Amino acid sequence: MTEPHVALRGVGKRFGGVQALTGIDLEIGRSTIHALVGENGAGKSTLGKIIVGVHRPDVGEVIVDGRTVAYHSPRDALADGLTIIAQEPTLVPFRTVLENVFLGIETRRFGVVDTRAMRRRYAELVDRTQLDLPAGAIAGSLSVADKQKAEILRAIARDVRLVVMDEPTSALTSDEAERLFEIARRLRDGGTTIIYVSHFLEEVLGLVDTVTVLRDGHHVRTGLAAEESPASLVQAMLGRPMSLVFPAKAPPPVEAPIVLSVSGLSRTGAIEDVSFEVRAGEIVGLAGLIGSGRSEVARAIFGADRLESGTISLDGEPISVRTPRDAVRRGIVMLPEDRKSQGLLMLRSIVDNVTLPHLAGVTTAGVIETRRERRRAGELIDRVDVRAKTGVARVSTLSGGNQQKVLFAKWLLERPRVFIADEPTRGVDVGAKQAIYELIRQLASEGMAVVLISSEHAEVLGLAHRVLVMREGRIVAEFDGETMTEDVVLHAAFATGEAVGA
Repeated sequence: MTEPHVALRGVGKRFGGVQALTGIDLEIGRSTIHALVGENGAGKSTLGKIIVGVHRPDVGEVIVDGRTVAYHSPRDALADGLTIIAQEPTLVPFRTVLENVFLGIETRRFGVVDTRAMRRRYAELVDRTQLDLPAGAIAGSLSVADKQKAEILRAIARDVRLVVMDEPTSALTSDEAERLFEIARRLRDGGTTIIYVSHFLEEVLGLVDTVTVLRDGHHVRTGLAAEESPASLVQAMLGRPMSLVFPAKAPPPVEAPIVLSVSGLSRTGAIEDVSFEVRAGEIVGLAGLIGSGRSEVARAIFGADRLESGTISLDGEPISVRTPRDAVRRGIVMLPEDRKSQGLLMLRSIVDNVTLPHLAGVTTAGVIETRRERRRAGELIDRVDVRAKTGVARVSTLSGGNQQKVLFAKWLLERPRVFIADEPTRGVDVGAKQAIYELIRQLASEGMAVVLISSEHAEVLGLAHRVLVMREGRIVAEFDGETMTEDVVLHAAFATGEAVGA
């Protein structure tokens, strides 16, 4: 048998009081695409990061090319031909895309960086991958999707022999994801080993050769992807059978009042003449491609972006929303698409994050009442089922699904009238997705007006009572009831065929 590219023997890893991995024995075949699947917190990302030197195991051996290694940093692993495309972008924000892609491997001439040669290398890389980004764009100004593309370009530029891809398609369109799959297959066929971490099970089974299931930091099983199905993987991940369906919809009463009404919202280059209404207890989905204007509408309603024209009304009364503070005061809250940079303070505790927007409710004479703060936050933490040993744990120590639940708790401390959820399940495993779906349904059943944005069309269709399709900053179609199918939504999003006008 061919010697594995990577082998792990009895690998264990603990972070504080959390045992992330226990006794992992695993072999990764050379020149294969090997998937790691499991719920958030199962240990997938931790295992990938141990292989490429981001983390060091507490116990056990990591064997690369038949020899035991002890990488002290990702740079050590890179020197050995291993790297990672991280789930969360790790770009230097004030540097250009070009500088980030070739960081540490710059072309030099007489000791000086040869920018012209690097631009030629970049053009060749873009031509090879078909992932086009302006070389001179500042990394910090890029969208989440474009940051992910830059991460992919950076990894491929290094011509490594093993790449860990941690949720590489979470912010990509279906076309961009398919191009990534083609790149992955070409890399594999050229001799590169790929360790692929993803929550999209259909995607995994259509791409990889071998799949490993992890649960609670333990290795459950490894087998051929051709012998698995989404249902079999879910059962192995959770330790029990689980339906992948959405919760039953409960349409709002016909007499339900209009809670949120927006009319003629416009901002040059982002959105144009956007108008719609949301009733109490209704979930309205915004569908469309990345860049269609969905997030821009949400940010405008929440006061994160200034409008040039248009009106926002709450319970029939026009309101002025110039900042997120104005929105929160009026009862409009929003889960942003990027929880780490826009929604949470990662180095602060769960309690701190939950109460931060509502400190007036837990202070007396300007002093926070710690007992009262923890009690109120604890009630919300229990309600949304955040899995943590204590409320004072740092948010950065939580899995992606639990981080997302903290965001929900943050906006439910004071009961809002309008709940905007932008990509509420991005980077979240199938078990946490089910919990979030049920939570969104529950919020609507309590009479909140919910605006849902998701790049997963099945998610929008499965949860929303009505779907508005956006394209180039405008609402181009509206669907409800039996007219609401993935086929018609995609036709409207891509401007193919006929669509029902909004």
